[in-house]
Amino acid sequence: MDKQLLLGDEAIAQAALDAGLSGVYAYPGTPSTEITEYIQAVLKNTDSNIHRNWCANEKTAMEAALGMSFVGKRALVCMKHVGMNVAADCFINAGVTGVNGGVIVVAADDPSMHSSQNEQDSRFYGDFSLVPMLEPSNQQEAYDMVYSGFELSEKTGEPVLLRIVTRLAHSRAGVERKAVRAQNEISFSKDPRQFILLPGNARKRYKALLALQSELIAASENSIYNTLTDGPNKKLGIIACGIAYNYLMENYPDGCEHPVLKIGQYPLPKKQLAQLAESCDEILVLEDGQPFVERQLKGYLGIGVKVKGRLDGTLSTDGELTPDSVAKALGKSSSVFFTTPAVVEMRPPALCDGCSHRDMYNALNEVLNQEYPQHKVFSDIGCYTLGANAPFNAINSCVDMGASITMAKGAADGGLYPSVAVIGDSTFTHSGMTGLLDCVNEKSNVTVVISDNETTAMTGGQDSAGTGRIEAICMGLGVEPEHIRVVVPLKKNFDEMKQIIRDEINYKGVSVIIPRRECVQTLSRKKKNSK
Repeated sequence: MDKQLLLGDEAIAQAALDAGLSGVYAYPGTPSTEITEYIQAVLKNTDSNIHRNWCANEKTAMEAALGMSFVGKRALVCMKHVGMNVAADCFINAGVTGVNGGVIVVAADDPSMHSSQNEQDSRFYGDFSLVPMLEPSNQQEAYDMVYSGFELSEKTGEPVLLRIVTRLAHSRAGVERKAVRAQNEISFSKDPRQFILLPGNARKRYKALLALQSELIAASENSIYNTLTDGPNKKLGIIACGIAYNYLMENYPDGCEHPVLKIGQYPLPKKQLAQLAESCDEILVLEDGQPFVERQLKGYLGIGVKVKGRLDGTLSTDGELTPDSVAKALGKSSSVFFTTPAVVEMRPPALCDGCSHRDMYNALNEVLNQEYPQHKVFSDIGCYTLGANAPFNAINSCVDMGASITMAKGAADGGLYPSVAVIGDSTFTHSGMTGLLDCVNEKSNVTVVISDNETTAMTGGQDSAGTGRIEAICMGLGVEPEHIRVVVPLKKNFDEMKQIIRDEINYKGVSVIIPRRECVQTLSRKKKNSK
């Protein structure tokens, strides 16, 4: 087939479609969002039976994919790195159950925290779960790894973790496609108890997973994605993982003078590692993320070879890898052709003009700052997190999805009054509902503001699982109907909003305020598409 110019995310999506995908399961999160969006766009206006709707969160996505695997079909699960924390309950146990139809779990890591709360490295999840992992160095490898990864998953009987990083996800390159494969037929495991993790059976399954590790290491040693290239200068051997290999070769356009072990499949290939260590005086580990490989090397090899990388300060302990940082680690000079003029300053992101969150924060600030000087506002993950910045300076926390309500509850348990939570509609259905249930069960004195812009706005306007159902969900969880207050956040309703906020703060119990107005960006796109 002809080459296509694809983002790394799009290459993953196209490979899954070409490999006989039956379903993609995901919750939007940068830098993984475009994988599912690409599949949705390709299948738009078709009667394809491939599942491609958004899930409520990453845990439900992982569980649904395992259910599709149960019936022998191939499933793709997509999330950003912090989504792995949400999916971990099922993901880790899926290593023990194994799979029937192939399952690939894509974790898009975000070194340097371009749009994230931390820099966690998803390879630790794959290692912890004892499942095979793949890490592409470019878009073509991303395509090839997914296309063949389903076969690897079905051959080993395990889910496969594909780890990418922001720069690979959001850069383009030519990708050559392979032949399109038909979907698997429905089939079931030969072991009727495979997916039943009662302790007696789980112990058997775990022993089988441990016994499989030698096969996974052998597969890694024989993988086309793990290659050892010799070089004349053996004072230094280099291990380059995933996209780090590209950064290395940018510094050696005519070929590297040192022996290089390129790693794209895990567990670590012990044979090649031993060969590199035996032939070189020192080893430099290049990996975009945390020192996952570097930490393992000495214990893995059982020798005293000197290993350099992030742990010894050769590379920075935080932030993403770059060709320049690799050059510095190699003792090479790097040229800077452009500099940022002194007059240019970093401009922090801001809420859009006309955003409904603006009116909500203005009303909330006016009531809280003037009438309740001891107040605290616990916020969440979404566009409204920008309420932390000027001119609002309206929130006091942002930790993880759903934490606003539960932190507000804990603070109220500790005696804080008023204790206010601000959460978006999509984040509420992702992981805020259980926190609200805790509040209802204990009659906590909290005021929860569900700022409903009727979409998942922060990641581009994907469908929100709770659209049109927020009030019903709150009533179902036990919030008293008279303390579920809906208001349209507009300047003409400013006094009404303030009075509702005041009334519900004064109520000694659980109250929910729902300022509802469609995101200005999604509304603009709808008007544009209707012309």
